[in-house]
Amino acid sequence: MDFKIKTMAEYAAEGKMPEVLFWVGCSGSFDDRAKKITRAFCKILNNIGVEFAVLGQEESCTGDPAKRAGNEFVFQMMALTNIEILNAYQIKKIVTACPHCFNTIGNEYPELGGKYEVLHHTQFLKNLMNEGRLKIEGGKFEGKKITFHDPCYLGRANGEYEAPRELLSKLDAELVEMKRCKSNGLCCGAGGAQMFKEPEKGKKDINIERTEEAMETKADIIATGCPFCMTMMSDGVKGVDRQDVVVKDIAELLAEAEDL
Repeated sequence: MDFKIKTMAEYAAEGKMPEVLFWVGCSGSFDDRAKKITRAFCKILNNIGVEFAVLGQEESCTGDPAKRAGNEFVFQMMALTNIEILNAYQIKKIVTACPHCFNTIGNEYPELGGKYEVLHHTQFLKNLMNEGRLKIEGGKFEGKKITFHDPCYLGRANGEYEAPRELLSKLDAELVEMKRCKSNGLCCGAGGAQMFKEPEKGKKDINIERTEEAMETKADIIATGCPFCMTMMSDGVKGVDRQDVVVKDIAELLAEAEDL
């Protein structure tokens, strides 16, 4: 990227506070595919002049996988360390491109002393659009069909279905829904720490089932809003041998529309 992303430590040294803290998350930091989502989101914010910071080396895992796998002790250790750092910087507003981080920080940190306004990146981008700060030109996607896969922790767990769809509707593409969507959406198969293990034996993997539902829509693009869903749907596309269908995060599609 041709711009520098400042850390909270750098802002603090200048005696300043950014508009928002971007919580990158483990996938967005270390997974090669998810790093592209991080870059796209940062490019959008930088392009429209949003002042944001990251924790950098001070950020660690929220503890979500440990908690979902049943290790409450490890979760609380991780959470309390993060909360101590966030509170030391007097953080008020956090945005993240990972629904797992979004859910954990927003819903599970408050009882441990971490109370913040937490937004999923699609909610934050929708707010910027409504304020007139983000203008979306979608000509590049004319004639394309896009279907959106609802991440469990964004949709059913937190009731957010419209923000991603509002953003996608600004692209000049046709938004087509899968037969199971919104509150009736089907999990990609990665939640509950399943992302980090092989599936149990069965007739079919969940991500293949979900990818087949996406294929039924005849979509050219499967849009996601979660790095875990990104992995599972990308693997699903390979599994059904449909390399002509691309899987992209909403931030990537918006950055592409703006030639960023």
